[in-house]
Amino acid sequence: MASEGTPRYTVPGLTVQGAGTVVELLQQRLHSLNDLHLTLKHVHWNVVGPHFIAVHEMLDPQVDRIRDMADDVAERLAALGGIAHGTPGSLVEERTWEDYSVGRADAIAHLGALDLVYNGVLQDLRAAIKTVGDIDPATEDLLIEQLRDLEKFQWFVRAHLETAGGTLTTAHATTETEAAQQSIDQ
Repeated sequence: MASEGTPRYTVPGLTVQGAGTVVELLQQRLHSLNDLHLTLKHVHWNVVGPHFIAVHEMLDPQVDRIRDMADDVAERLAALGGIAHGTPGSLVEERTWEDYSVGRADAIAHLGALDLVYNGVLQDLRAAIKTVGDIDPATEDLLIEQLRDLEKFQWFVRAHLETAGGTLTTAHATTETEAAQQSIDQ
């Protein structure tokens, strides 16, 4: 009997074992995207300060696109014969990162923290692309499309954090709270 993570069947031209590897990676991508859209809504609801409206309105299109990305990942996961686990409990139990740590805060502080969030999401996504590229070009294509959009969203965030000299205010931060503090100290 196949484990819950190993599909019993998959798409033509892909082995069940290969599909199992891709399904595992896609499940982490699904968790990452669900967590990211919830984090962005948290920021949307808790941002304050002079840049409030710019950040508040910048985030909703990102949330919408990231929700669409999650749907695409879940559907690909199912097409490969896997089971898309999208419940809050499975996300919290299976994620490999800590929960977003900034509450009500200045817009620039949240953007500093979001820059680090995007760093983590993008690093994990690039690693997943590298792995699936050898197994399934259709999934690789899906993830590359998402990479382009997520990098654009990080660019939107970073545009608020870049100095006139071309450096990021969060360049040396290792935690969200450090990034939030460094971005408002500049």
